[in-house]
Amino acid sequence: MTATRTETVDLDDRGQLRLTIAEPDSTVRGGIVVLHEARGVTDTVRSMTSRLAFEGWLAVAPHLYHRDGLDEVEGEQVADQLKRLTVESVLADSDAACGWLSERGVTADRIGVLGFDLGGVVAIKIGTRRKVGAAVSVSAPGILNPVAHQLRPLLETAPELTCPWLGIFGGDETVPAEEVEKLRDAAASAAVATDIVRYPDATHRFDTDRASAMNAWQRTLNWFDSHLR
Repeated sequence: MTATRTETVDLDDRGQLRLTIAEPDSTVRGGIVVLHEARGVTDTVRSMTSRLAFEGWLAVAPHLYHRDGLDEVEGEQVADQLKRLTVESVLADSDAACGWLSERGVTADRIGVLGFDLGGVVAIKIGTRRKVGAAVSVSAPGILNPVAHQLRPLLETAPELTCPWLGIFGGDETVPAEEVEKLRDAAASAAVATDIVRYPDATHRFDTDRASAMNAWQRTLNWFDSHLR
């Protein structure tokens, strides 16, 4: 597995953003911004960043809770951090991550965003507000009711997508099937390629059905392969 490291970059507001980074040993195919779950930069997020680098992608995960000096949270801290998030802060952090990739020669059309849970919501937001090549959201909540007060419901956001977007969902009721189908219809009205895949035998975290998890990962890689050129 490709090792990860952490760097700090300066932001326009004079703050500093921590980035978890993994670089491929081979030629860089493009860049992926990995957007973490509600618990922050967990071992799972680091593992995902590492696996992308193994596949040839220069992967970078911004620490969205850095303004409170946090990398990972649990328990009641999770809800508290979600309340603190703003559209401006997540866009500023993703812009810095994209800028880091740009400085290393990765053009916007070769940058993708991949997010799980909270990160899946942010991935859609970036896909409507920034110029990137493709986006993938895994188990993104907030379809009808936003996960944070400044983030609109995904049902309202999806039609505004300006890059190809893939949504991946498990089969449990964390994100209800009927909401996923409403999101499918909303995304289909966007002027770009969109797709949603739901795995009935998988849970929200894809940790109970190995076949579904492997298939979802391959679909993610195929999406980036098809659209980041």
